[in-house]
Amino acid sequence: MAATATKEQLQQLRGLGAATVYEAQGAKGALDQGMKPIDPTVRLAGPAFTVDCRPADNLMLHYAVQKARPGDVLVVDAKAFMEAGPWGDVLTIQAMKVGIAGLVINGCVRDANLIIDLGFPVFCRGLSIKGTAKNQPGKVQVPVAIGDVLIRPGDIIVGDRDGLAVVAQDEVASVIASSLAREEKEVQQREAIAQGSFTSDLLGLTETLRRLGLN
Repeated sequence: MAATATKEQLQQLRGLGAATVYEAQGAKGALDQGMKPIDPTVRLAGPAFTVDCRPADNLMLHYAVQKARPGDVLVVDAKAFMEAGPWGDVLTIQAMKVGIAGLVINGCVRDANLIIDLGFPVFCRGLSIKGTAKNQPGKVQVPVAIGDVLIRPGDIIVGDRDGLAVVAQDEVASVIASSLAREEKEVQQREAIAQGSFTSDLLGLTETLRRLGLN
């Protein structure tokens, strides 16, 4: 198994942000735009503890918070079911007691205001006040798919207001290096714009515009 990311690497990824990480690793690993934080101010980075559960049943979430380790991000495939909220304030308090870093759920949550007040990062498809059963088995620490992105146990999840990006364990160092280089390039671009340059020149678009008759 690949080495897990260090605390320093996770801090770097959290600061770099999802969009930069996504672009820096070759425009891959972005979850679809329907997955958003309930609190846009949160930032998240941590290894995935994956959960495959049935729609409208949260038994496996109660199990997962017992098995996850401090710093893990619960990544739950609830099958994009929108008519139940399998996660709420009680599970949030439990997760925080364990030291879980956040939740990414392919589905809905409820008790949003309380979760936001607690400061626990949650990314989901929406909110639903409807409750769930607690009967159906599922699996933890297996690969799960959210949209067209496959997430393996231990993959690093990076999230913020823009969305979520997934980084393979063995690519963390290279993605950080590419992200830092991208940020430095953007600093130079901002400085050039301040000096009078246009984005079309900086991005090499002048010839494309000319060819399209956009002189």
